[in-house]
Amino acid sequence: MPINITDITTRTATARGAEHELSWQESALCAQTGPEFFFPAPGSSTREAKRLCGACEGREACLQYALANDERFGVWGGLSEKERQNLRRTATS
Repeated sequence: MPINITDITTRTATARGAEHELSWQESALCAQTGPEFFFPAPGSSTREAKRLCGACEGREACLQYALANDERFGVWGGLSEKERQNLRRTATS
């Protein structure tokens, strides 16, 4: 499913002012696996993490959380650090 940047950034801006809903974490697939998939060593592949994220019901909420909280490390919502940084740049330009 493609990521709608405008939709995510609008909801992210709304989430910044409100208390974050974290119930998605309870059923997230990452909670059932080890952190090594989502926080790989520099230069390591993020392919497995992204594959798990793609099958996760909490993917969109996870990405919103990462963007709202400026998560700078790991795979969140199916995107790497660099991909989230590019998403932020695209949204602000």
